Amino acid sequence: MTNTFRCDIIALSVRGNDGKPQLDRKEFAMSKKIDYRKKYICVLDIETANFIDDAIAYDVGFVIADRKGNIYEKRSLMIAEMFLDNAEMMKSAYYAEKLPSYWKDFAKGERTMVSITTARKILYKLMKLYRVTDVFAYNASFDLNGLNRTIRYLTKSEIRYFFPYGTEIHCIWNMACQTILQQKSYFRFALENGLVKENGNLMTSAESAYRYICKDKGFTESHTGLEDVEIETAILAKCYAQHKKMNTEIYRACWNLPQKNFKNFAETY
Repeated sequence: MTNTFRCDIIALSVRGNDGKPQLDRKEFAMSKKIDYRKKYICVLDIETANFIDDAIAYDVGFVIADRKGNIYEKRSLMIAEMFLDNAEMMKSAYYAEKLPSYWKDFAKGERTMVSITTARKILYKLMKLYRVTDVFAYNASFDLNGLNRTIRYLTKSEIRYFFPYGTEIHCIWNMACQTILQQKSYFRFALENGLVKENGNLMTSAESAYRYICKDKGFTESHTGLEDVEIETAILAKCYAQHKKMNTEIYRACWNLPQKNFKNFAETY
């Protein structure tokens, strides 16, 4: 178990002619050591190329964690079809300047390159091993739609859905906007550290939330899948630590939840 922010890539073998994840002997032995009294979750993030409404994932990062923020497994997966066969599309990546660092990390063994279907099998296998049924992402709508779109595009719709049937998808962004980003101490932190947009709206990004919970005014989000997942796991843990009832479903307008209270606070600050 670890909650450190260092990449630790361990590729899992994938077996079974039916395409379903199966545990080998080593993984079966691992399952005997897992404390199944705990509730395990998956936290995931993707980086994409192409237009925002038609985004295709080239980087899938995820962890198996618990709600306290403890991390048990990490994976950083470069999607081979994108890096090797879609050079033109990759030029449109929003964070294209970071692409050379992927190859450096790959050469050092810090990232794994796999096909989109193998990425899916690796995720399935770890979800099965840890009995995970719940997946969290900071902007879950973007990640869910992006992964479904990616697997349909790269498999020519042979596979249409990325996650196992019955997986519950939860949005950390919505959770944060109901809890930590509603706090007066965050309102004060935002006013004092430039986390307010030109139109007067409070910033609610993962980067802003992480700056607040760690009191790190200069923190800059990496915008690489696994590294972003690690900060989003910390945000998730902070939300659950508030012991407040939350709606964890996808709500694309969640950014608006703290705005009224923030503007009332700002008027008297």
